[in-house]
Amino acid sequence: MLAERRHQLILRALRSEGHATVEALAERLGVSAATIRRDLLRLDEEGLLTRVHGGAVLEPGGDDPFAEVAQVRVADKDRIAERAAGMIEDGQTVLLDIGTTAFRLARQLHGRTLTVITSNLVVYEELADDTSIELVLLGGVVRRDYKSLVGFLTEDNLRQLHADWLFLGTSGVRPDGQVMDTTVVEVPVKRAMIAASERVVLLADAGKFPGTGMARVCGPKEIDVTVTNPSADKATCAALREAGVEVAQA
Repeated sequence: MLAERRHQLILRALRSEGHATVEALAERLGVSAATIRRDLLRLDEEGLLTRVHGGAVLEPGGDDPFAEVAQVRVADKDRIAERAAGMIEDGQTVLLDIGTTAFRLARQLHGRTLTVITSNLVVYEELADDTSIELVLLGGVVRRDYKSLVGFLTEDNLRQLHADWLFLGTSGVRPDGQVMDTTVVEVPVKRAMIAASERVVLLADAGKFPGTGMARVCGPKEIDVTVTNPSADKATCAALREAGVEVAQA
């Protein structure tokens, strides 16, 4: 295996788990511990991770919003991802939004016979080597800190596609069920994803209820299912149900 490919896999493992030991990485990549130590030294020199005794952790710098959010409420996101994955049937086409919960969902899809469409670069990295999945990466302008693709190219691509499911992320859900986002440039892409999809599933852990955001993505009438945690705000969940949204708890 080429060094560049090993480095990609090491960073993917750290992005998923937050930390890893030399022994675990050596076993996972099928190389010697000495090779992994050299790789970690190189990646540490490049500022992509931090070496610690016996392994490595993600570099804790504050300039990567995706990496910061990826470490928050991981167990809640994994339960949501598992519940969402159970909705999908083999042979279907799935559209995955940006964000960390969509990434956790992608990890649940390995080995499935599916078509996955995404503008989420971390989802792409997670599924790129899974030959059972037909993977469609949308075009667009790369937002490096958010690991996403945006812009008119992304929206044009979506107008030519149709998905059985959209799994949509959010910055927050307001008490009346309005789905919000704090990043304005992502909103047109999210709306184009909704228009391209048969059914829309909102992935929102309990920390998003009730939530805030400066830009409205959609109202509850445009959502079919919301998957959240049992501790999610009851009044907001009730508002979603009143609007006809199925609220599934995981």
